[in-house]
Amino acid sequence: MSGLIERPVRVEAREQHWTARKAAAARLILEDGTIYEGRSFGARRSSAGEVVFNTGMVGYPETLTDPSYRGQIITFTFPLIGNYGVPAPDSDLMTGSFESERIHAAGAIVADYSPRHSHWTAARSLSDWLIEQGIPGVTGIDTRSLTQRLRERGTMLGKIEFDGDPVELHDPNKDNLVAQASIEKPVLYAPPGRSKALGRVLLFDCGAKHSIIRCLVARGLEVLRVPWDFDVSEEKFDGLMISNGPGDPTMCTATVEQVRACLNRGIPTFGICLGNQLLALAIGAKTYKLKYGHRGQNQPVIECGTSRAIVTSQNHGFAVDESTLPRDWRPWFTNLNDGTNEGLRHAWGPFRSVQFHPEATPGPTDAAFLFDEFVRMLGPGGGR
Repeated sequence: MSGLIERPVRVEAREQHWTARKAAAARLILEDGTIYEGRSFGARRSSAGEVVFNTGMVGYPETLTDPSYRGQIITFTFPLIGNYGVPAPDSDLMTGSFESERIHAAGAIVADYSPRHSHWTAARSLSDWLIEQGIPGVTGIDTRSLTQRLRERGTMLGKIEFDGDPVELHDPNKDNLVAQASIEKPVLYAPPGRSKALGRVLLFDCGAKHSIIRCLVARGLEVLRVPWDFDVSEEKFDGLMISNGPGDPTMCTATVEQVRACLNRGIPTFGICLGNQLLALAIGAKTYKLKYGHRGQNQPVIECGTSRAIVTSQNHGFAVDESTLPRDWRPWFTNLNDGTNEGLRHAWGPFRSVQFHPEATPGPTDAAFLFDEFVRMLGPGGGR
């Protein structure tokens, strides 16, 4: 326990506002004993989780509703958050602005929260949205210092705490977060304006972002979204998509068994983020936890065996150990920053996956072409 206390960053333009509001004092306490003092916005309730950092410059509504962040306290490295507010709740998944129906993050840490917002789609402030969802936020913290600590020492457990509301540290990776983030029963989505879909994709919802469904439906595919532990042995579909999701992939044994069965049936398969790790486990490879993960919108990757590099949106804390890949499986993409695995492909079969997010939202759309490749993988008739 270091007992180090980091004082709030003084942002004079905002200081008068927060003084006028008499914002409650709040603090972020890390498992190594470091304390960061700040001021509250959002819900005034204590919360515990895994403290991570995101390097994205935009997209906090999409980030906070990404199920992959379930159980995590997000440190936003971009200094000003809240300035464009938050849209109204989605009335339609296909045309909505969020990546799920609710905020999954356990808390938000920012250097300078903007209480005033301006955007044509804004219906409320970020603080009001957090209050509505029961999620605490802390501003006035030196996020540069916090990010450096997380990079040097690795991701740590932490808690946002208020006086009179103590909470214990909690490791969300010991929970089956996928079971918490997945849907409870199957849902079918059909492409609008088509008398017949180009094919049916079964989507294992391990905490799926809505944009994955939007990207598939936009390409004329019918999507059957099923719970993470759904038995697909009696289902007929042309291709399998394994979604993103939170937590340790080894918790998802039910999904791994189903994916393995689909591979044995020769069904064209594509995994995204957690889906990359689950595909690896299904073929007998192993995964491991990264020191601080990849979370942001500026991660460069290269397609193995080529000079083709793309900038990707990423959010994961685990990775595939390439040295454990069985014969006939190859790395597909590699992270240009640290050399970690960013995708898998079979030597000849229609089985592939990526560690990054081709659906973006937020982030660059450089990798959107991979959805088109998946459509081509299905072929006439696919796995029916």
